[in-house]
Amino acid sequence: MRYKCLVFDHDDTVVNSTATIHHPCFEQYLRLRYPGRHCTLEEYFLKNFDPGFMQMCQNEYGMDDAALQDETEFWKKYVAQHIPSAYPGMNELMRRHKAEGGYICVVSHSFDENIRRDYAENGLPEPDLVFGWEQPPERRKPNPWPLEEIMRRFRFRPEQLLMVDDLKAGYDMCRACGVPFAAAGWANNVPEIEQFMRRNCNWYFKTVKELDEFLQKENG
Repeated sequence: MRYKCLVFDHDDTVVNSTATIHHPCFEQYLRLRYPGRHCTLEEYFLKNFDPGFMQMCQNEYGMDDAALQDETEFWKKYVAQHIPSAYPGMNELMRRHKAEGGYICVVSHSFDENIRRDYAENGLPEPDLVFGWEQPPERRKPNPWPLEEIMRRFRFRPEQLLMVDDLKAGYDMCRACGVPFAAAGWANNVPEIEQFMRRNCNWYFKTVKELDEFLQKENG
C-alpha cells in the first residue's frame, strides 16, 4: 500500500459544509453584528482559501480579539444544531481503505467533537486520530505539527501519508514536512482556487470518484 495513511481535512473535503452551514452562519452573524455588511459564497470560499478565515474577519470586517471570540461562540452554537452531509462516495472510499489495513486521520479547523459527530452521523469509519481547532494555535495547520505527530505515533514516513484538503493551509502544512498533497476540488468552482491548486499541488481532483480511482490504482 503506497499511502498507508490518508489524512483528510473535514469541511468541504469530507462533508459539504461551507455552502450549507458555515457561510449561512456567517451571513446571519453579519446581519446581527454588522448590519449592511454582506459576504457572497464565492468571496467566502476565496478569502477562506487565502488569507484564511481569521485574517478575513480582521482585514475585511475589523474584528478584534473580542469580536473574533464572539463570532466563534456564535458559530459553535450554530454548528451544534446543523449536521453536514458527507460527499457521495466518501464512505465507500474510506471503508475500502480501512478494510485494506489503512489509517484515516483528520486535520481540520473544525472542532474534534463536531468532526467525530459528523463521521458518526454519516456512517463514516471512526478516524484513527483527529486534530482540530481545539489545538493551541501553534499546533493548527498550516503548522506541520499534526502531520509530524501522526508520523511519530504510527511510525510513518512522509511518503506514506497523503493529505486531502481544499485549502491553502493544508497545502502549506504538507510542503513544510514533505507530505504528498491532493487537492479536493469538489466543493467550489472558484477559478482562482482551482488555478492555484492545479499549478502547485501534487494532484488535483474535481470529484471524489477521481480521488477514489487514483487511490485504487496507487494502493492496488
